[in-house]
Amino acid sequence: MPDFPFLGIYFPNHASDVNPHHAPVSLRLRELALGERPQERLERFGAAALSDTELLAMLLRSGSAGMDVLALASRLVAEAGSLAGLISWTEADFRRLKGIGRVKALQLVAMMEIARRALNQTQGEAPLLNRPELIFTYFQPIISGLAVEKLWVLCLNRKNRLIKRVEVTSGTATNSLVHPREVFRSAIREAATAVICVHNHPSGDPAPSSADLQVTRRLREAAQAIDIELADHLILGAKTADPANRGYYSFREAGLL
Repeated sequence: MPDFPFLGIYFPNHASDVNPHHAPVSLRLRELALGERPQERLERFGAAALSDTELLAMLLRSGSAGMDVLALASRLVAEAGSLAGLISWTEADFRRLKGIGRVKALQLVAMMEIARRALNQTQGEAPLLNRPELIFTYFQPIISGLAVEKLWVLCLNRKNRLIKRVEVTSGTATNSLVHPREVFRSAIREAATAVICVHNHPSGDPAPSSADLQVTRRLREAAQAIDIELADHLILGAKTADPANRGYYSFREAGLL
């Protein structure tokens, strides 16, 4: 059986060299029959047939001394808790694992960002965003793993369907950096009949701060002045950090709009 040194994989010369009784529950790549290895399965059956670990192994391409690519992929998924958990990983997170250097870590970070952006791109009919829970669901792939606070404006048509999502600020959504003109400029450009402002709390707690309340008051006044409805202002967090177990706070539902 041939070796594959470019993948960091070497195979035993004889079947007797591998003791099946000592094999881990998750087989190492060298222990798999030729037709059961990720690349061969991908070619024969397509990407949908591969497990999360196998798909990740295809991206990693190589393992390290003492750990083949399949074992490394399996450890990554285990450390992150799931494939989705890797989306929020940074370069430093990836480099904690032996066998992943700076270049490979940066490649993986780029791949995770591609995955995040692909999830954010909608297809078909524009989403209906007329209830806080719909907005919360729409934003889940967008805010997942975000370590900084961002504010977006959702430009809506008369049927409350999304025309365009615009990121207004990144890093903070405090009163000093969020000006109504930045929020409503996009609404005017897109001929929106209503807007919804959305920002996240990286802490996970969606409870509004005093700055959030002040920003909302200024946005409400500006909306009235230019006759564009401020349909809501939502703060997004995590259900686990929300005493109400909803994961969001709606200024409209709270009677503040």
